[in-house]
Amino acid sequence: MTHRYPVLLDLSGQRCLVVGGGPVAERKVRGLLVVAADVTVLAPTATEGLVRAASAGRVRWLRQAFDADVISATPARWRFVVATTDDPGVNHQVVVAATHAGIWVNDASAPDGGPAALPAVHRDGPLTLTVSTGGVHPGAAGWLRDLAAGSIGPEHLAALDLVDEVRAASPEAGRPDWRAAVDSGMLDLIREGRVAEAKERLQACLSSSSD
Repeated sequence: MTHRYPVLLDLSGQRCLVVGGGPVAERKVRGLLVVAADVTVLAPTATEGLVRAASAGRVRWLRQAFDADVISATPARWRFVVATTDDPGVNHQVVVAATHAGIWVNDASAPDGGPAALPAVHRDGPLTLTVSTGGVHPGAAGWLRDLAAGSIGPEHLAALDLVDEVRAASPEAGRPDWRAAVDSGMLDLIREGRVAEAKERLQACLSSSSD
């Protein structure tokens, strides 16, 4: 098994092409809009949700079947491509065209996601949790994502806020010793509402890590 390199892309304001107009396309479009991507849908027909999004100006809609020229004629136009049609053959054509143009592409019909796999995602505040099973099954990835997300409580998110606050106040102090902070009882203090004391513990760990 060849392992893949996990990465989070900044697609804010970047032009992304979603080929297909069905429920899968709508789900992929929602995910791209969450990260403020500039989305174009390429499909002769589309779901009601995509039609509403296009009417509201949240996405562009090119009402046509896939043509490789949409990608190959202007490769610099697209930052990321997603193939979501119900025809694996068409999706393969999308992958070939995008790959040839040097554009990362996800194939929603391929078990492994094609060149760029999209993991199951959970977001909460600054936290982004992703799970991939290497193409075993998307349902399995979602199940494991939910298990992992269920173990993260409000105290963990509050701890992240404290880390952000402390590091912003002392950017030259280096990285806090996170393990030492957790072992010091910081999370228990947050659970008890003693946030100021938790912050002091974190600051002490940050100071000790910069010595």
